[in-house]
Amino acid sequence: MPRILDEAKELRRLWSGFWSSRVILTANNYRVFEYLKAPQKAVELANVLKTDRRATEILLDALTGLGLLRKAASRYKNTGISNRFLTGESAYYQGDILRHADTLWKNWSGLDGVVRTGKPHHAAHDHASFIKGMHNLAVLKAGKVIKTVGLRGVKKALDLGGGPGTYAMEMARKGASVTLFDRPETVKLSRSVIKKAGVKNIGFLQGDFLYDDIGGGYDLVFISQVLHSCSERESLQVIEKSRDALNPHGRIVIQEFYLQENRASPVQSALFSINMLVNTPAGRCYSPSEIKRWLSRAGFRDTRDAIMDDTALVFGKKEN
Repeated sequence: MPRILDEAKELRRLWSGFWSSRVILTANNYRVFEYLKAPQKAVELANVLKTDRRATEILLDALTGLGLLRKAASRYKNTGISNRFLTGESAYYQGDILRHADTLWKNWSGLDGVVRTGKPHHAAHDHASFIKGMHNLAVLKAGKVIKTVGLRGVKKALDLGGGPGTYAMEMARKGASVTLFDRPETVKLSRSVIKKAGVKNIGFLQGDFLYDDIGGGYDLVFISQVLHSCSERESLQVIEKSRDALNPHGRIVIQEFYLQENRASPVQSALFSINMLVNTPAGRCYSPSEIKRWLSRAGFRDTRDAIMDDTALVFGKKEN
């Protein structure tokens, strides 16, 4: 009987996971944490947010239980993790990626139909939150990633599908001349992020990397978190196009979520494949071995991979 109870408890933990996430997403939508850098009562916050007093108090109590707020004498205040990640002035702000997650919530709600039809469910879209959210995530590890990529001998680099430009900025800070390629609506946002950061030596190309010219003469093509939105055929197409854009002996480095050969672990990557099932026609996570096979097929040599936390970096070198 104890084993049955433990298993049932674990199952409940899995299926009720959305309770915590919904509370956090709603609090972020109302920017609760921006107002709780100093202690406030629930009624005071409700007046500011123009929300229901009872509902606000229950929400704040749940956030306290989750460890995101402290409660003393009926007043609520951010904990350290909330001030560090959920207030806009923080260098490690994660509020944009939470707003993107709220968009994903609406799309994931159509998963029943997606499994039946195999077609994505686009109930909501917020491009700005998506791109800024990518910056929220990348800023936490860009320095470590680019250090592992290595820029020795790299004078000219391409950040293909570079999004907000977080990795482009890191490469530019190390002395490389970087071109960021992405769609026009994304480049508009990346220009803003890069201008705010005051980083120079970054140029821009706009278009669809599957069909448009991505430039040439690069010593390095860096492709971060792009291929999971593509089919296998499209991924190979991107790799071949990158090869043609490289100088002799140039390098390609691909960053993707780490996925083992069984495609079931780590569980976060298996779940991210569901995210691609919901949001793209043919995307999913790919294992390092799959990516290395594509690189070899495209003529790259010296292929290898390096696992970094939840991501994999896959390396290849262009033949003469």
